[in-house]
Amino acid sequence: MNVVAVQLDIAWHDKRANHEKVRGLLERAKIPKNSLIVLPEMFATGFSMEVQQVTDDLERATEKFVHKLSEEFQACVIAGIVSSRENGKGANEALVTFPDGNALRYQKMHPFTLGGESDNYVAGQTVKQFVWEGFKISPFVCYDLRFPEIFRMAALGGTEVIAVIANWPCAREEHWLTLLRARAIENQCYVIGVNRSGKDPKFPYPGRTQIIGPKGGVIVDAGAGEGVISAPLSHEALVEYRKDLPFLKDIRPHYLGRAHSGRAAEEPLPVSR
Repeated sequence: MNVVAVQLDIAWHDKRANHEKVRGLLERAKIPKNSLIVLPEMFATGFSMEVQQVTDDLERATEKFVHKLSEEFQACVIAGIVSSRENGKGANEALVTFPDGNALRYQKMHPFTLGGESDNYVAGQTVKQFVWEGFKISPFVCYDLRFPEIFRMAALGGTEVIAVIANWPCAREEHWLTLLRARAIENQCYVIGVNRSGKDPKFPYPGRTQIIGPKGGVIVDAGAGEGVISAPLSHEALVEYRKDLPFLKDIRPHYLGRAHSGRAAEEPLPVSR
C-alpha cells in the first residue's frame, strides 16, 4: 500500500484556500491509484475553538471536497473535519472516505483540555477500524497520541496501521516525535503521523510529519515546510515481523478492562468497524 501524507500550512478559517492548497499539492505529487492519503487535523480551517466558524454542517463543502479527492485519485482519504453537536459544541473528527462513496468517521476521544477544546468539542467514545489494500487501519486525532491505552485497544482489535492527524505545536515537538515512535514500537504497527506546518493566531507548528515502521524506524520525515511525502508499506513484512517477535500475544488484556471499568474484563475492549 502506498501512503501519501500532506503537510499543510493551513490558512486560518479559509476553507476554500485550504481546499485549493491540498488539491495543488496532490496534483503535483502524481498520486498512484489505491493510495492512502492522509491530511492534518481540521485541515480546512486550522485548530479553532470557534465551532460555528469551522463546522462543516451547512453546505458540507469540506466533506464533499474530501469525497471528491477519493473519487478523483481513486484513493482512501483520511482528513480532519468538524461537525456540530448539541448545545453549540462540535465534534473533532477524522473523516475517512472511499472511492465508492462510502465513509467512516472517528471522533477524537481526548479533546485538549488545556487549550479549551473540551469546553467546545464533545469527546468520542469508540476506537474505529477500517480495511484498505489489505491493511487494518485505525485513525486518531492529535492529543489522543498521549493516551496509549486506546492505541492498545486498536492493536488488540487487529489494527496494523495507525494514522494520527494533528495540529501539534513547536513547543512540544519532541513529544510528538517520541510518542509516534512509541506507538509504533509497542503495537508493532506502521504509524503515519501527519502534522501541520506554519502558524495560526496562537502557535507555530513544526511540521515533522512522519511515516514510521513497526520496529520504530522513521521511513520518511517531511521536515518543517509545506509538502507531500509518501512511502510504500509492506503487509508481508509486517506479518513476518509480528510472527518472528510475537510480543502482542503476551498482552494481558484484562488489565485494560480493569483500568477502564474498575474490574477485570473477560474480553478486550471493542473496536468499531
